[in-house]
Amino acid sequence: MTDPDTPPPDPSPEAPPAPVMQGVEVIEATLRTLPLAPGVYRMLDAKGDALYVGKARSLKKRVVAYTQVARLPERLRRMVFETRRMEVITTASEAEALLLEANLIKKLRPRFNIVLRDDKSYPWLVMTEDHPYPQIAKHRGERRKGASYWGPFASVWAVNQTLTALQRVFLLRSCRDTVFDSRTRPCLLHQIKRCSAPCVERVSREDYGALVREAKEFLSGGIPSIQKRLAKEMEEAAERMEFERAASIRDRIRGLTHVQGKDRINLDGVNDADVVALHQMAGQSCVQVFFFRGGRNNGNRPFFLSHAKSEQPPEEVLGAFLGQLYDDLPPPPLVLVSHDPTDAELLVEALSLKAGRKVEIHRPQRGEKKSAVDHAATNAREAIERRMAEGAAQADLLSGVARVFDLPDTPERIEIYDNSHTMGTNAYGVMVAAGPSGFLKSAYRKYAIKGPAGGARPATATPPAAPTGGDDFAMMREVFERRFGRALKEDPGREGEGWPDLVLIDGGAGQLSAAREILNEMGLHDIPMVGIAKGPDRDAGREWFHQTGKDPFQLPPRDAVLYYLQRLRDEAHRFAITTHRAGRSKAMVRSELDDVPGVGAAIKRRLLNHFGSARGVRMAGLEDLENCPGIGPAVARRIHGHFHPGAGTGRMGDA
Repeated sequence: MTDPDTPPPDPSPEAPPAPVMQGVEVIEATLRTLPLAPGVYRMLDAKGDALYVGKARSLKKRVVAYTQVARLPERLRRMVFETRRMEVITTASEAEALLLEANLIKKLRPRFNIVLRDDKSYPWLVMTEDHPYPQIAKHRGERRKGASYWGPFASVWAVNQTLTALQRVFLLRSCRDTVFDSRTRPCLLHQIKRCSAPCVERVSREDYGALVREAKEFLSGGIPSIQKRLAKEMEEAAERMEFERAASIRDRIRGLTHVQGKDRINLDGVNDADVVALHQMAGQSCVQVFFFRGGRNNGNRPFFLSHAKSEQPPEEVLGAFLGQLYDDLPPPPLVLVSHDPTDAELLVEALSLKAGRKVEIHRPQRGEKKSAVDHAATNAREAIERRMAEGAAQADLLSGVARVFDLPDTPERIEIYDNSHTMGTNAYGVMVAAGPSGFLKSAYRKYAIKGPAGGARPATATPPAAPTGGDDFAMMREVFERRFGRALKEDPGREGEGWPDLVLIDGGAGQLSAAREILNEMGLHDIPMVGIAKGPDRDAGREWFHQTGKDPFQLPPRDAVLYYLQRLRDEAHRFAITTHRAGRSKAMVRSELDDVPGVGAAIKRRLLNHFGSARGVRMAGLEDLENCPGIGPAVARRIHGHFHPGAGTGRMGDA
């Protein structure tokens, strides 16, 4: 958003400290070539990381303010001090600059900006349009042609609720096309009256099409008209003594009533809108967003913003948030807010430009809309209170960890390592991280073991013996060398925030000694390390803790720090198991067709559908391959030559 830190006038500016002048010189050098046009500027540190992203109506007039260091607040003085390079992008208008600024802030996460840290994609509902019997399902990711989308939804729970309502009311199928094509009798969803079973023609194509049209009307906000139409159909069916059909329609009406009654807040007369409310407490900001689409509440989600600890104006925070929120979401026609955002008119222009239609940002003063905003603000306050309470408890636990292991300071980052494999195959090492805010999911890493310990073996090979301790040590060495070797390469001075204050490994004295030796070889002698060994009979609560130079010890069975360490260890174990299973599943579905040059997914599908298996393709003659639908002569020769090198081009008996 617009830089809120335009330097205020200072009647008695002092000379800036000498170290800051290096950053000022960089800015002054950039000023010589800056245009008066609108655009976006980035301030970069010595490593090339973005310190700050800002937009301006006139780049030259805006950036020159950073050379007046004595008038800058302390936060921006630090930014100028660290600036070693600037990058500039000009745009056609200030509105385009605002959109680009929001995109870059969300992507680069500069330290001196207000940043929306939200890596989750939003779930949508999708209805296929390229099938005689359209499917309704959940969707994440990029949109594809031949489908209609509704959303966004605040959470998977919210989209599941709507999907269940659509199944109950409109009886649409949710199964994949492959399942649909293979059905010979109705599935359980039909038995519990959540699908009309088009797969076995329990409903005609025309009647199913009518259900699809009603579902689209429902998703577009036409619930009242659908209810009236269904009520009329129920009465007509009862008059014709078609009581079973009348009862079925009655159940659909009840489903619609249930959908209408479960929303905690409603906005009469508003079809598509977002309710956005901000609450600030103790230097933290939480924004609660309620998504309304088609007149229905699609759920709500809290967002916690990263910014300087000092209290920042709510108008500034909300303005920055809205720009980043709609960076990857289509803005609705109406956005109801708890505070008037900074540069509201410019923000409206930018969002309207992005949406391709008019977008209104409105701060209601009375009525239902005001009640909705107040309700969202209450949710924001409660969310930030819960977060602060959890943070206090987390801080106590981290202090306990420092006490138990005699650490010099309370750890800000704990890394936990584990590995998983099946008899030495599909081996993976993982690292999970935790800190004052809980588990740091964005810092999780998985390492496919490339050394001898992790080599995948053909399915026909004789299974090897279970890996020895040396194999596990080799896996650990590879993981540590890759993780810390890269860290040393990227941050040799160890000045960044990506270094652990404590390393936990799942193992006893042997594993700890090996891990310690690896880090010592890399010159990382000062990173504290602890091994967690399972107790007798692998009994949770009786774990032994190992530290170099100390006797192993146990913690009291009901100790809170013990429970916390168990949670850390179990999270690493869970992540290792799921990573290994995913890799194993991927390896199991791999076929020998994947090794044929020029054979992609589409060709492979045609071959398997025609020949039934990879073995059938391998045994096929050249003429048989050429007769496969969608396989031309050139591709057929390539496939045949791969499985039968030197067999020539004979058409009979090639197999």
